[in-house]
Amino acid sequence: MQKVLKRVLAVAVAVSVLSGCASEVDSIQMAPLPKVDNTFTPKTDWSRSVGDGVNGYYSKLTPAVGLDKVFVADRAGLIEALNPATGKVEWETDLEGDNSAKLSGGLVLGDGKVFVGTENAKVIALDAETGKEVWRTTVAGEVLAKPLVADGLVVVNTSSGVLEALDVETGASKWQVSNEVPTLTLRGDSSPVAVSGGVFWGLANGRLAGALMSDGRLLWQQSIAAPKGSTEIDRLVDVDASPVIAGDRLFAVGYNGTLVSIDLRSGQIAWKRNYSSATNFIVDGSELFLVTAKDHVVAVDARSGTELWQNTDLQYRQLSAPAMIDGYVVVGDAEGYLHWLDTQNGEFVSQEEIDSSGIAVPPVALDDNGFIVVTRDGEINKMQIPQ
Repeated sequence: MQKVLKRVLAVAVAVSVLSGCASEVDSIQMAPLPKVDNTFTPKTDWSRSVGDGVNGYYSKLTPAVGLDKVFVADRAGLIEALNPATGKVEWETDLEGDNSAKLSGGLVLGDGKVFVGTENAKVIALDAETGKEVWRTTVAGEVLAKPLVADGLVVVNTSSGVLEALDVETGASKWQVSNEVPTLTLRGDSSPVAVSGGVFWGLANGRLAGALMSDGRLLWQQSIAAPKGSTEIDRLVDVDASPVIAGDRLFAVGYNGTLVSIDLRSGQIAWKRNYSSATNFIVDGSELFLVTAKDHVVAVDARSGTELWQNTDLQYRQLSAPAMIDGYVVVGDAEGYLHWLDTQNGEFVSQEEIDSSGIAVPPVALDDNGFIVVTRDGEINKMQIPQ
């Protein structure tokens, strides 16, 4: 199960392949590569590699950017700090020489440290300037999602349904919130987010929860996906996409569920729309961009939930979460292409092949208008759009 990509499972579930409908296997076909007349071609400033990347495993190790460094990692435990201008290695730390680290949740920068979680139920903190390990703590389950660093705490959402807060300086456990996990779930968890003393995260039972950051006391829970159907596969309702906070609203989306806008003060739903997704999404101003379970890229008015456009030409290409780069919506796919979409109409403006191993995490913007792209086999590319 480790080597089954979450997107592949989501696709299979969507057509009930796992429930015995073998006749529908042929209907799951990756859309052909769209033909795009590029209006620009991103150029590569430098490239290097970090270990063996994540290969076919679920691990989605997104680069962290800050303190004049780019932090990257591979699943086996190699973490590097790179100079963003040159790609030069500033420091390198090998967390496990026997290739058993199984890094999966991160990377996150905060309080002068770099944090990462593992499939072995560890959370590890490194000094961001030296790479020296500061602490290592065992938590309640696998850490598949990015930790949250806020208010002197590192908060992790584990696969066992336990949200746990650790002291940012020592790694000591400060509080836990437990929730029941259904028998069958998608592989992945929602990264928690925080605002105004509250922490918010998605649950595997189709609900969104909010708690006090100080002690973990529950504020509210809100259902955004209700189980339907007669089989466990049909009734999957994970909320694996990380919530997004914009102003006084919290946005969330569930698999086999809905996209919702929630009033942060009351926990009440302002609007909801029928979209299914287990992939992180972005909010940019008054627009929300998401990738559905069928790999349709959708733009929604964040104020009303009205659909603005939908691009279906990348169906089942196992897309990464979207990113906003230089005013464009950008997604990567399983064949290693980056696709650039116009935010106004969803039309393609550029397409670039990066690496045939595939792209599982979205590109990350840098301060100099460049961006970092990481491929599944660990290739790191610093790129930018010609000005």
